[in-house]
Amino acid sequence: MRRLTNLAIAVVTVTALCSGAWLVRSGGETHAPPQPSAAQARTQPTHPESIRPESASPALPPSPPLRIRIPAIGVNAPLVGLGLTPTGSLDVPPAEREDLAGWYEAGTAPGETGTAIVAGHVDNADGPSVFYRLGALEKGGAIEVERLDGSTALFTVDAVEVYDTKDFPDEKVYGAAKRAELRVITCGGRYSRSTGYQGNVVVFAHLTGSRIG
Repeated sequence: MRRLTNLAIAVVTVTALCSGAWLVRSGGETHAPPQPSAAQARTQPTHPESIRPESASPALPPSPPLRIRIPAIGVNAPLVGLGLTPTGSLDVPPAEREDLAGWYEAGTAPGETGTAIVAGHVDNADGPSVFYRLGALEKGGAIEVERLDGSTALFTVDAVEVYDTKDFPDEKVYGAAKRAELRVITCGGRYSRSTGYQGNVVVFAHLTGSRIG
């Protein structure tokens, strides 16, 4: 598998996730997904290279992920591999599959050293999708990623933040890490009926354990 740095996708955030078609049909802001509060932002160093690798569980060998579970917000979703579009942005899962999330398969696999990227829709034309409640996740929450090798990578949430698209911090989100880290991304922030969501919700997490099965 060809390895690419995650910054290869930083030129365009996952804007294809963000049309907000359901909000247009259902009354806009009255059905907007939850957004993270300021209390869920990082209080530790923000640059990935400044975080000590010894502050986490030892990384796992590379293995493709099969499923992501986030118990606190009711997520239990299969994962599909995502590539890049011709314009260089991260591709997205099929919009009609509200139960499906994706991972950047040319980058880091969840559980191995580096920054793994998982993305999914917040909604589609018919209603909420897999990461509709991602903005309600809190620091200290658990994320589990089931992997092809039979292991499950266990992550702890460090922060949940929301950014306007124009201010999206590429290096902070996609930059290299010395330990096994995970980013989970969907749409969020301000909403416009003409352009959809104006930003992204990003969960920052790091590996704190693993189990077989």
